[in-house]
Amino acid sequence: MAQPAIPVTRPLPIREILPWAVFALVVGLALLYFVGTEQGAMALINGQGVHEFVHDGRHLLGFPCH
Repeated sequence: MAQPAIPVTRPLPIREILPWAVFALVVGLALLYFVGTEQGAMALINGQGVHEFVHDGRHLLGFPCH
């Protein structure tokens, strides 16, 4: 009976991972901004729409808003 072939893994080069890591960092920082600070004087978008949309997430993550 033949033994199954063992797959050979190769490390991923940094140049393949770096663009995705930068993209994930930018998206994460944007989400953190909108959940954590998008209200009042720091608002980029007028009105309370973004604040109300992320209101429960804000409390879940421990950001004060009242």
